[in-house]
This record gives sequence, structure tokens and C-alpha cells, in this order.
Amino acid sequence: MERTRRLRTSNYMRDMVRENHVRIDELIYPIFVTEGEDIKHPVESMPGIYQYSLDRLPEEINRIKEAGIKAILIFGIPDHKDEVGSGAYAEDGIVPKAIRQIKKEYEELIIIADVCLCEYTSHGHCGLVKDGVILNDETLPLLAKASISYAKAGADIIAPSDMMDLRVKAIREALDEAGFVYTPIMSYSAKFASGYYGPFRDAAHSAPGFGDRKTYQMDPANGQEAMREIGEDIEEGADFIIAKPALAYMDIMKEASMKYNIPIVAYNVSGEYAMVKAAAANGWIDEKKIVMENMVGLKRAGAKMIITYHALDVAKWLKEEER
Repeated sequence: MERTRRLRTSNYMRDMVRENHVRIDELIYPIFVTEGEDIKHPVESMPGIYQYSLDRLPEEINRIKEAGIKAILIFGIPDHKDEVGSGAYAEDGIVPKAIRQIKKEYEELIIIADVCLCEYTSHGHCGLVKDGVILNDETLPLLAKASISYAKAGADIIAPSDMMDLRVKAIREALDEAGFVYTPIMSYSAKFASGYYGPFRDAAHSAPGFGDRKTYQMDPANGQEAMREIGEDIEEGADFIIAKPALAYMDIMKEASMKYNIPIVAYNVSGEYAMVKAAAANGWIDEKKIVMENMVGLKRAGAKMIITYHALDVAKWLKEEER
């Protein structure tokens, strides 16, 4: 007869047999950069998260440095939107400008550039639109163009989040042709049409102007379809796979991690963050305990890296534990 409690008798014993760990090296912190000057604008639905103009951005980069975070995911908020999302691929757009500035201040930092049109289109959709239909193939050259623009500015990883079919192939071919053979692609392969994105759309000003995104983002009920999407993206040239959202989709990460030999990235999204912050602010939960339990749960589900708005806090807590 086994007594499994023997392995839980002390802190040191539990540390010794622990199966999964959260490390600062595995955290990716999302940031929002906006056109303008002297802007540090709080995102009301995401306490602790701000939109920064380029002149105030060093404040955030310094916090990231001090925390020991090694990777960021960057989103841009332009001052102009149009039908074709031209700000997404303009070489003097907000994201290329921010990448160049960050690389001067913190060369070693891994910059992951989100690639999508939704923040830049007047209609708020992730692709071109004609007669109310989101166009797939016509959008691909623009996504490729944006990817090249970000790579030229110094982005280390390209992360397409648009969910257009064949976009990884189009971006991979464009990057290779432009000489960025060693720039990896972190694809939002299993991205679901989720209610958890609401606060992000406040932060990035990216809510669709009509309808929803269910014709290109995935149905939350479909797990096998997610495996198909992931497999197709890997065949097209993806180097990492993102599952988004994270907490309600741990089964997707677990199955993908067992089926594919590729790093799985969990995106702990804005709604998941906001729920924890709201409950903690009301004194209903212990924020640190809940966040760290969520983080280790994502690792247990198969995630190798975690994109999270909690990253700075998690890094601080991990350092405190080391002491």
C-alpha cells in the first residue's frame, strides 16, 4: 500500500518532487504603444496596464529590465485608421518605431511583433472587407508586408494573430525572400472566438465595427479542429504555436504538446487577467496564490512559455521566493 503523503511532509520535500516550475525566462509580457506624446494612459478594465507613447515607453522598458523579463509582445495603436489597415505595414508606423527605440535601449530583449490588421482598420476586422465579407487571400500580402516591416525594424519573432488561412506560409515565404531566414514565426494557431478578449479590445482599440470574428476565429466547442489548425501552421512553417485564451483551453495545450514536437505558448488573455484583478480588489481571493496556481497549471497543461499581463508580478514573486 502506498502512502503518497510521504512526499508532502515538508517544504523541501515538496520542492524536491515538484513536477512543474514557472521560470522568469518563460514569461512574455504584452505592451501597448501609442502615437502621441507624454501619454501613460491606464486601461481601466486591466488594472496596472497602460498605453505608452514612445517618449514614456522607457518607463515600461525599465520595469521590464528590473523584473528580468526577457521577452515582450508588442501591440500598436495608430493615430490613423483606414479600410486597408495601412498603419500595420507602414515602415514609419508606431510598431516599427517602437521596436527600433526599444532595441537601442535594451538590445537583448526579445521583441515579438503581433501581426494583425484589426488595430489599424477603420472597420476593426483582422482582414480586408468587401460587401461585409472578411477577405482571406487578399489580406495575406498585407500581413506579409507588415511582417517584413517589423523584421526590418528589429523584431526577433513575428506573431500573426489574424487567423486567415495560409498566412503562415505567406509570411514565411516573404521573410525568407527578404533575407530574414532565421526570424521565427510564433503563430496564433489555436485562437478561439472568445468572450475573454473584451478588455484587450479596450487597450488596443480593436473591437470590430460590425458583426463579430466567428468566421475566422475558431469555435470554442471544437478541439479537433484546433489540432488541424496547429498541424497546418506547422506544415506552413510555424516555429511556435500559441493557444489563446489559456485557462479554458488547457485541454488544447495538453493535446497539442503530446501530438506535436513544437513549443506551445499559452496566452493568458486580458479577460482572465481582469477577472483575477477584480476579485482580488474585492478581497475575494489571494491574488498571488491564484495567479501562481494559474501559471503552474498552464505549465502542467504543456505550455513552454506564457504570455501574461501578470508577468511583472510573477517575476517579482519568483525572486522573493528565491530569497
